[in-house]
Amino acid sequence: MKLARVVGTVVATQKFPKYEGLKFLQVQPLDLEKQPRGLPFTAIDMVDAGEGDDVLVCLEGQSAVDAVGLGENPVDAVIMGVVDAVQFVPPRRDNPWTRG
Repeated sequence: MKLARVVGTVVATQKFPKYEGLKFLQVQPLDLEKQPRGLPFTAIDMVDAGEGDDVLVCLEGQSAVDAVGLGENPVDAVIMGVVDAVQFVPPRRDNPWTRG
């Protein structure tokens, strides 16, 4: 999953029938400090997110398709949650699971 911020709504007056009724949002990927990283992209909204919300986006191919329930129809990104807070603890040097 990726952290992102909703930056806009995508309006499509004509869609493939399987996508009817789905809400599409434009999201900007964020780093752990909530700073923009990378290019914005479009995601299907499953949690009724709104502009300015920080969200969790699933970009995992089949997992994204399964979350939307579209069977064999392609889905690249799905908004799976609205983020209330992010806590990041930097890895400690004495942690054997930390690389480097």
